[in-house]
Amino acid sequence: MSIASPLRFPDTGSAPTMTKRAWWLVGLNILLPGSVQVLAGDRRLGRLGIIATGLLWVLALAALVVYLIWPTVIYTMFTQAVSLWTAQIVLVLYAVLWVVLTLDTLRLVRLVKTKANARGWIAASAVVVLVGLTCTAGYGSVLAGSARGALGDIFSAGPSQPPVDGRYNIMLLGGDAGPDRDGLRPDSMSVVSIDANTGQAVTIGLPRDLDPVPFPSDSPMHTLYPDGYGFKGRCDVDVCQLNSIYTEVTVYKSDLYPAATSQNSDPGIESMRDALEGATGLTIQYYVLIDMQGFADLVDALGGVDITVKDKLPIGGDENLNGVVDWIQPGKQHLNGYYAQWYARSRHGTSDYDRMMRQRQLQDAILKQVNPVNVVSKFEGIADAGTQVVKTDIPQSMLGYFVDLGMKTRKLPVKQLELVPPTIDPTHPDYTQIHQLVRDAVAPATPSPTSSK
Repeated sequence: MSIASPLRFPDTGSAPTMTKRAWWLVGLNILLPGSVQVLAGDRRLGRLGIIATGLLWVLALAALVVYLIWPTVIYTMFTQAVSLWTAQIVLVLYAVLWVVLTLDTLRLVRLVKTKANARGWIAASAVVVLVGLTCTAGYGSVLAGSARGALGDIFSAGPSQPPVDGRYNIMLLGGDAGPDRDGLRPDSMSVVSIDANTGQAVTIGLPRDLDPVPFPSDSPMHTLYPDGYGFKGRCDVDVCQLNSIYTEVTVYKSDLYPAATSQNSDPGIESMRDALEGATGLTIQYYVLIDMQGFADLVDALGGVDITVKDKLPIGGDENLNGVVDWIQPGKQHLNGYYAQWYARSRHGTSDYDRMMRQRQLQDAILKQVNPVNVVSKFEGIADAGTQVVKTDIPQSMLGYFVDLGMKTRKLPVKQLELVPPTIDPTHPDYTQIHQLVRDAVAPATPSPTSSK
């Protein structure tokens, strides 16, 4: 008699033997799905289960090895629609196969032949494992579907851009479209410059009241404003300053950027890109627009954000504090999306430059809280908020690279350059000085070695 015979041809008249056999079958189904059918049931079904399980293990081990050697490949795979769609289908099919194998295992166990006091435990063990693993596979499939939808909604299918002077420069705009505002306008503007190899990042903050603002010579806005936007009060809106450019182009001059929409952008954003390139002297490959209302949803999806509040800040109200509905108190605070949004927006008793610093503080705090456990556990909410909070022209094909670069960035301190008083005077900016400050920040000079005597 072969080794498989006691499992395939048991002594059905012996309750102890059948009970022992039942535990063996349930355990084998957990350890190697399909092995039960090979030993005691339909061998073709069993071989299918073993092959499917083996392939999953091989794929998982291969992915682990590739991740350890070349993580960018894994990041790229799991940020592409085709890979996510494939993962979704595979997880669903394997979950269905697992259900079939487990139900067939319970049939082969023949509970009525086991000890009466063991039947419930045997069945419960099989069902608990079945529910746990199939729910895990099902949830993984849901996450893959949510990721595929969110990534497709947020990121474009455009061409990738190479680094310039070894760096990627990304324009970050904070669009203030809160519940008490009409339309959207850039309320905060910065350029994040990232070393394409090390991930070292520099955040360059620009005040919204910068005036005048130069444009690169190849910008259509340079033709209209050769001496800079706002020079001697020249512009086509009420206030001539940096963030007015977005409004002016959006409302009056959208035809200057006819290709913007097809490139997952809009004329206002492209005019701001030109303005920030002129102001900083950097070439900006990509932009990210963050809507403040969507920002609140993102903070809620992450479970709030921990911030050390320096000064008491009002929520709502006018300059005389009429209509204030609440206050953000000083000290260590855990802010939900609503309070975080007001922490970034509050104006009373503070300057635009204070608000810029608070917004940078929020960005850093959120970056620290975005970790794999937090993202996976709250992924659907984050993905849903992401489609509202972010607009960008970063192509989906570059996501794997930027995820890998971002992991490097998180390990390094982010440098800050704020182009605000007393460093510069926004109403009389010296762009020779500004460009030198930017060059020093993104590529600091190497100290010359001292000669030994």
